[in-house]
Amino acid sequence: MKKKEIIEGVVERVDFPNKGVIETPEGKCIVKNALPGQKVSCMVQKVHKNKSEARLLEVLEEAPDAVKSPCPHFGECGGCAYLSMPYSKELGLKEQQVRSLLREVLSRQEEECTWEGIKSSPIQFGYRNKMEFTFGDEYLGGPLALGMHKRGSMYDIVSVRQCQIVDEDYRRIIGCVTDFFAKDYEQHNITFYHRMKQEGYLRHLLVRKAARTGEILIDLVTTTQETHDLTGFKDALLALRLDGQIVGILHTKNDSMADAVKDEGTETLYGTDSFYEELLGLRFRITPFSFFQTNSLSAEVLYGTVQDYVADVTAGQAGDGQQEPHRHVLYDLYCGTGTISQLMAPVADRVIGVEIVEEAVEAARENAKMNDLTNCEFIAGDVLKVLDDITEKPDYIILDPPRDGIHPKALQKIINYGVQNLVYVSCKPTSLARDLEQLLAGGYYVRKACCCDQFPWTVHVECVVLMSRVENQP
Repeated sequence: MKKKEIIEGVVERVDFPNKGVIETPEGKCIVKNALPGQKVSCMVQKVHKNKSEARLLEVLEEAPDAVKSPCPHFGECGGCAYLSMPYSKELGLKEQQVRSLLREVLSRQEEECTWEGIKSSPIQFGYRNKMEFTFGDEYLGGPLALGMHKRGSMYDIVSVRQCQIVDEDYRRIIGCVTDFFAKDYEQHNITFYHRMKQEGYLRHLLVRKAARTGEILIDLVTTTQETHDLTGFKDALLALRLDGQIVGILHTKNDSMADAVKDEGTETLYGTDSFYEELLGLRFRITPFSFFQTNSLSAEVLYGTVQDYVADVTAGQAGDGQQEPHRHVLYDLYCGTGTISQLMAPVADRVIGVEIVEEAVEAARENAKMNDLTNCEFIAGDVLKVLDDITEKPDYIILDPPRDGIHPKALQKIINYGVQNLVYVSCKPTSLARDLEQLLAGGYYVRKACCCDQFPWTVHVECVVLMSRVENQP
């Protein structure tokens, strides 16, 4: 195969996270954003030994079981990948991807792993409780847009007024904000932030809405390069008819060069700077930038699975004549706002959560107090460093790291504790597969595992793995 060569073929499978595979006489051709069963045309961009990487040009024929996308932005917006697939097929695809990634690792352990399949999201549309929209233009010199990055582009913005992974309140809010600022934009009284020029005012709109309580928090993120009276912006939002209730409207300043929402000072334009959500009988206060699972209803499935896995190993550890299992020290590492910590509090004497984001730790402490949990302690700091300072050794460990997984040195410290059982929650199966290599080498084996679909129609999937030490086989 040669660069710029046009290839046509049928996508035989899609590897994680979004790599369609076309088999050709010259080797595999990898093309992103293609779906199983589609016949596509693509242009070769990179050539390796027996493999090439190509850019999708056109879908020549849809897959035999394709369905019509319910979203008019699908294919142009870079958010969703699987909206033209039946949901059952998407679940099967994600499960196959994870099993394929873990197959080589699991083949090295002598113990049998119980694979529990993939658990679906209770709802497939309108499930997001957090969205970060970006200001920009859909084309050079075009009208103001507020939405998601265009597929394959870091600069062009697609207005997503009909996005289907959020509910109607989000769509009303994004329409209101776009229309409000568009007037000043057309009159050149306001600008959006150009990443290349590093100039402009409007950057992002952060919207969070609780699935259980219906509370809504809205945060406008701008630079400090211009000064504008945002009273009209606030009033326009408060005039909206929404199913939920706006409890806070904020203005965050961000002059960093990175294309990410960063808090460099936040003022409250209306109401409060946080909102409340409920999960599995507990109540959580959530601030604009604190981590919380973006699909509340599916988070209950995920965390319920973690509870089941912990119960599975604690239930069998009661001593002779005891009516209840032992209660010991549990570490919740990379704990975020302490959701898992608090859900695990009833099965441990002490729960110690560690999280590097100080704001999240403060929220975790407040949430534990609000839920009358007195056996939870939260420490702000890097897991790699904090573990050296904790004197109480754990009996169980729960890991819920960010996408990049666990630093090898931190993972070795975790292994050195020698706990009999640990649970690993992963939002990126490639990182999980890498970390499992080190855990298996450290004397653990995968006892049971499953997937949880937290993000329908996207390429992402969560995994939950229960691991035990080899000498602790049931």
